[in-house]
Amino acid sequence: QVQLVESGGGLVQAGGSLRLSCVASGRTYIMGWFRQAPGKEREFVAAISGGGGNTYYADSVKGRFTIARDNAKNTMYLQMNSLKPEDTAQYYCAAALLGTIATMREGRVNYWGKGTLVTVSS
Repeated sequence: QVQLVESGGGLVQAGGSLRLSCVASGRTYIMGWFRQAPGKEREFVAAISGGGGNTYYADSVKGRFTIARDNAKNTMYLQMNSLKPEDTAQYYCAAALLGTIATMREGRVNYWGKGTLVTVSS
């Protein structure tokens, strides 16, 4: 069983930046970020391959968010720049032991974190 713990959320003004972190208690393969805004379904944000060489972003965050990982620290990051009020959501870390970035996008995940709240004020 792998536990995922997110941190780095908070309140920021529109146009600002935040960096989220996700620490895994063990080794994982594909990792990603999802988010859920109030009253909406959980949606895919970004994913990264096991070695970190391949990444994929939702169109809504492409060019503003950057996903990265440090396998030596079992940690994944999400650098969020040019934040918009519509980015306000609970952000969840996800990890899969098998699969691809495509299957991660479909939500085929083995482990979820409990989430960290990001609030962007206008």
